[in-house]
Amino acid sequence: MDSNDEIIYDSEGYIRIYKSGRAERFHGLEFVPPSSDPVTGVSSKDANVVPGVTARLYMPKLDSAKKIPILVHFHGGAFCMGSSFDPLAHNYITSLVARANVVAVSVNYRLAPENYLPAAYEDSYAALDWVLSHKNDGPEPWLTDHGDFTQVYTSGESSGANIAHHVAMYGGSKLCGAVLIHPYFLSSEKVESDEFNPALADKLVQLWKIVCPTTIGLDDPWINPLAADAPPLAILGCKRVLILVGGADTLRDRGRAYCEKLKESEWKGEVKYWEAPGKGHGFYVFEPKSELSEEQDKIIADFVNKI
Repeated sequence: MDSNDEIIYDSEGYIRIYKSGRAERFHGLEFVPPSSDPVTGVSSKDANVVPGVTARLYMPKLDSAKKIPILVHFHGGAFCMGSSFDPLAHNYITSLVARANVVAVSVNYRLAPENYLPAAYEDSYAALDWVLSHKNDGPEPWLTDHGDFTQVYTSGESSGANIAHHVAMYGGSKLCGAVLIHPYFLSSEKVESDEFNPALADKLVQLWKIVCPTTIGLDDPWINPLAADAPPLAILGCKRVLILVGGADTLRDRGRAYCEKLKESEWKGEVKYWEAPGKGHGFYVFEPKSELSEEQDKIIADFVNKI
């Protein structure tokens, strides 16, 4: 057997990664076209951001000419799975846009291992720049005509929340806030929630080293924003941050630690934290109509609308 065909990571039913950098994906492959949703009234369309990077834009049913917040969103999938166009991602953002009454831009960044990190971060920075370039004029009327550029938020789920943090650091004061949903952060220090699912905790460590082969380890600032060498949270330019975690999520204590560190820093903004009791990672995607999923959506909606 060719050594390049050696399997170096296998998550049954999700992804298999080979030493050569080839990947076989078994999840999140279905493409849902943009549409006008008959239930919520939310419309969507696709756009080219920069070469190699696309996005899906969402517009709620509007009742007035008042400009509304802009949400620049990054899907989850451990940097190597998913897209802005798969059914779970599309349905989630459609529902959130309807509840929050925002213009959303769901960024379809490049995935590892075909494009190792920091490619996803670079794509995401470019996507934010593209959105902000519409402040005075631009090709997308949903942004120019309806977006409030004093209310731009970055948001993401899991690895997308990790990206959202870095985009918030990059965007500085051009952003109003950040929404981090079940963030995928790690560190060399063990935490209590690692024991919820030790096998999964180990896989997350293993996977990080695959998607970012140039990493210096678990205290790399890309995966550990609390590391000694990471840019201090005090320099966050936005003024509001919302962190949401699952009470039974292996990554729960990573999100908690981020929240506490932000509060302890010299950052002068507003930080909010919400925990879904007894819920695991990404529960809201798989049970969107549950009471806690709807509560989480409401908390996000209230946050971006400053309620």
